[in-house]
Amino acid sequence: MHPPQHLGQTFAALGDPTRMAIVSRLAAQGDMTVQEIAAPFAMSLPAVSQHLKVLERAGLIARGRDGQRRPCSLRPERLAEATRWLDHTREAWNARFDRLERFLATLETKNDDQDP
Repeated sequence: MHPPQHLGQTFAALGDPTRMAIVSRLAAQGDMTVQEIAAPFAMSLPAVSQHLKVLERAGLIARGRDGQRRPCSLRPERLAEATRWLDHTREAWNARFDRLERFLATLETKNDDQDP
């Protein structure tokens, strides 16, 4: 499985603790405005907006319009793509470790057979 083109952007966006916290809050609480998102952070609204732009460019969030309200919402499909890639990679490594374990077991068996 080849990683999706934008997987690097996804991981880069999630590599910042503030952006991870924003994604976590949106996942737990649903759509929020910039002011609501910014409330627990000790930073300016423009700084939070910069983090939101990175998340938006990575496809992790979308900004909408609901009358006067401009909520940000999580786009779970990008997280799902990352999860699928991680699961596939984990399965591949587990298969490699299983093959190594079987190989090492055959070596132990051969050594046991050769002991006097």
